[in-house]
Amino acid sequence: MGNFVKWLGAGLGFTLGGPIGSILGFAVGNLIDGFSKGDVEIAKNYRETGRTTQSGDFEISLLLLSSIVIKADGKTDERELAYVRSHFKKMYGEERANNAFKLFKIFIKNNKVSTRQISEQIRQNLTHASRLQLIHFLFGIAKSDGVVVEAEINSIKIIAGYLYINQYDFESIKAMFYDSSESSYLILEIEKTATNNEVKAAYRKMAKKYHPDKLQHLGDEHVKGAEDKFKQVQKAYQDIQKERGI
Repeated sequence: MGNFVKWLGAGLGFTLGGPIGSILGFAVGNLIDGFSKGDVEIAKNYRETGRTTQSGDFEISLLLLSSIVIKADGKTDERELAYVRSHFKKMYGEERANNAFKLFKIFIKNNKVSTRQISEQIRQNLTHASRLQLIHFLFGIAKSDGVVVEAEINSIKIIAGYLYINQYDFESIKAMFYDSSESSYLILEIEKTATNNEVKAAYRKMAKKYHPDKLQHLGDEHVKGAEDKFKQVQKAYQDIQKERGI
């Protein structure tokens, strides 16, 4: 139990308070016999800093929002669960991923999670770049079973709204998971009628917005996770150049 408490508290800041802290306490209480909501308070003693944003905050935020999206279509698909597990293992290593997934399975079963409340808490504490990365991961989950259904898109769109992700950024990230003639332009947030100079300017803007270095404060594991989004911007620009012969 002691090791679990240390894991829980060492990488968390703002998520140990507010609505997310309450959900976390409930989950941990159901996970370990004799472990109560009050034990989440004990975990705070292991934090080296105050209520700062840390890697674990992004981790818990991701788990909670993922549980909402996975349940959006009324079923829990094993392929979606496998996607979350494999990506957490890739980002955090096996031991940390296993601890996280124990909580995740409780989150999945909890039907009292308020999308608005937890999203608002996340919005107030995570940077815009971090929130964009959350949306990218959520689309990855939705697509992991081979198809993104309307209920999942709507769920992610609602979350994006609460996170103050605008429509252009939402459509940009969404387009990364669809193969169509419009995708490259949507990723760069421009119209097909854009001039070559406008395309170039849009590429520079989006490359800066999605650059992995914007997640440096969350640790190397999240910088690596952001590289796919950045590469999609590069590919979109290259595809438009090829299409136009420039």
